[in-house]
Amino acid sequence: MSLAYPKQNLKDWFTQQWVILWGKKIDAVEESWLMGPFGDLGSISDDFIVQFAKSEGLIIQRNTTSHGLISPFMNLNLSENEFNTLSTKVIDFYEKTADYNLKLSVKWNPLFKFFGVLVNKLFSRRISQLNIPTGNLNASKALSSEIITLVDPKTKLVKHTIWFRTIKSSGQTVYSGVYSTCKLPSGNTCVKAVFPLPKGNATVIMTPSVDEKGALILNSSGRKFGDAGFYFLLTDSKGNLWSQYLMSFRDKLIVSPNHESIIAEQSLTLWHLKVLRFNYEISLKSDSIDVE
Repeated sequence: MSLAYPKQNLKDWFTQQWVILWGKKIDAVEESWLMGPFGDLGSISDDFIVQFAKSEGLIIQRNTTSHGLISPFMNLNLSENEFNTLSTKVIDFYEKTADYNLKLSVKWNPLFKFFGVLVNKLFSRRISQLNIPTGNLNASKALSSEIITLVDPKTKLVKHTIWFRTIKSSGQTVYSGVYSTCKLPSGNTCVKAVFPLPKGNATVIMTPSVDEKGALILNSSGRKFGDAGFYFLLTDSKGNLWSQYLMSFRDKLIVSPNHESIIAEQSLTLWHLKVLRFNYEISLKSDSIDVE
C-alpha cells in the first residue's frame, strides 16, 4: 500500500492517506490539465511563492498593476454570442484584477458551521491557507487583494498568476491561489484555481457560461474525474501522484455588473446542501475608499 510522506504533521498525513486510499494514482503528463504547484511542509500563506519561483527559475513580481487572473479574457474561449453578451465591466475585472478593491461578507449554514470551525482549527490557521472566517460577516470586510506574477527572466513572459487575499483589519490570509485556464479531456476550456497545501494542493476547476444579463457564471459541478469540480492532489512518500475527485462538493460563482461597480456571489454546497455563501463588492481602486 502506498503511504503519504511520513515526516509531517500527523493531521496532514491522515488527510493525505485518505486521498491515497479513496483516490487514484495519476500521471502528470496524461493529466496535464490538472497539474499545478504543490506546497511544502509548514505554513503556506505566501511562503510557497518563493519556493515555487525558485524551483522553476522564475522572478517574483509583487503588487503588479493592471494585471488580471485571465488576461486576455479571450483565453477562456467563450462562444462569440457569450463574449458579446458578457459585461465589459466583468471582463475588465478579470483582465485587470490588480486595479480593483474587494469587500467580503460571509453567511454560513448553521448545520455546517461546526465543520468549518473544525477545519479552521485543525488545518487552515496552521498552514495559512483556505482560511475562511468561521463567523458570519454581515458587514463587508475589506480584503487586501494582491496580484503576484512569476516571470520568466529570459522571455519576460508571465508564467503564473497568483491571487493573494487577506482580511485587511486582521492580516488573516484567506486564500493564496494560482489562477489560469485549462482544457479538460472533453475539450472544454475552464477556469482553474490551485491552492497549494503541504505536499499537495486543492484544485477547483470551473466551467464558464454567461447569462442574459451579462453576468459570468463559473460552476464546478461535474459527475466524474475529468469533469469540472473539486480535486485534491498530492505526492506520496515515493513521489507518486494521487488525486481524489469530490463530486459531492461544488462551487458556483456569479460575477455581475451592478451600476458603476461589480458584485459577486459564491455558493459552496455539499451533497446539494448549501454550506456557506460569500458576497463580494468589487470596485475600481480609483473609485473607492478603503474603510472597514
